[in-house]
Amino acid sequence: MIETLKKRFCENRERHLDLEWEEVEKRLTDHPEMLEILKRMEESGGEPDVIGKETASGKLIFCDCSAETPSGRRSFCYDEEALRKRSKNPPAGSAMAQAQEMGIEMMDEPLYRRLQELGNFDLKTSSWIKTPDSIREKGGALFCERRYGTVFVFHNGADSYYSVRGWRGYICF
Repeated sequence: MIETLKKRFCENRERHLDLEWEEVEKRLTDHPEMLEILKRMEESGGEPDVIGKETASGKLIFCDCSAETPSGRRSFCYDEEALRKRSKNPPAGSAMAQAQEMGIEMMDEPLYRRLQELGNFDLKTSSWIKTPDSIREKGGALFCERRYGTVFVFHNGADSYYSVRGWRGYICF
């Protein structure tokens, strides 16, 4: 996994101009439990890469950098509540449950926009993002995509699911 991450790091320097590989590698070797999580992200099509540091903590941010929403994380409704309410044609699971199972967080809008500053992602797909409680309580959930050179945030019923909608995640350590 470290070799995969190193290759991706070197091939995509524009994502992390303020970092050197040695710092990233040290963080990875100091936190071997995170390698297993990054492996799960990789196996589900996320192509994780480091995109910088958290300002306050200095922790490295690793997130899904696949061009489209990860292929192994599509066709899910938003969360378990939405899954329970879906009586006809329920999906195989929910994005939030899969994120928890994998040990990662679903991206929120600010992080999704930060990712989009580093490249063009989700040109053909869309990604659920962490939804504020005030929207979720009304049955909705948010998703994002890039079209026409612009990042859009949309809403949908949390119980909806589509073959081109998945979710992106991240970990910080």
